[in-house]
Amino acid sequence: MTAITPFAVDPAALQQTITDALGPLAKRVYLRLAEVTVTVTPDNYLKAAQVLKEHPGCRFEQLLDVCGVDYSDYKNGGWDGPRYAVVSHFLSVSLNQRVRLRVFCADDDLPEVESLTPLWNSANWFER
Repeated sequence: MTAITPFAVDPAALQQTITDALGPLAKRVYLRLAEVTVTVTPDNYLKAAQVLKEHPGCRFEQLLDVCGVDYSDYKNGGWDGPRYAVVSHFLSVSLNQRVRLRVFCADDDLPEVESLTPLWNSANWFER
């Protein structure tokens, strides 16, 4: 008898697919609460996003959201990493799977990362 899962794609299998697809572009790919999050460096941000969009096992053709996160009070002020991050959420309509992509800004005084607009036109709306 096969176990019934509430997910169209097994989250652990998706984590492995993304890990294999991104290779060294990913700083970290982890699974928490059945959601896959990829963390990349600013230098690899656009390249990793392109792989997530074009790799046959990923095909994240839809950008759902882009937001900024301020980690200054994270863990009750105990956070010792970079202060700002950009977090994007993607959907693969064709494969019925989702992923979160996070990149920490290299400079807390000028928190910028490359635009996703060359890959997803809709990023222009979110990045304003």
